[in-house]
Amino acid sequence: MFRRIRDLREDHDMTQKEIAAKLNCSQQVYSNYELGQRDIPTDILIKLSKLYGVSVDYILGISDVPRIR
Repeated sequence: MFRRIRDLREDHDMTQKEIAAKLNCSQQVYSNYELGQRDIPTDILIKLSKLYGVSVDYILGISDVPRIR
């Protein structure tokens, strides 16, 4: 899951700071999500899903299909 959120961010050419601003958290908190040092709350997972246009299942690694159908 942690690698996927990093890969999604990089695929969208965004910085951690930019994503953190969209999620209303600090860059450090977001960095901890990417490093797996902090669990990602459900509301943040939903925001990331909407931001990237992928399913929460994809972010969680349950599905390998990234796009919402």
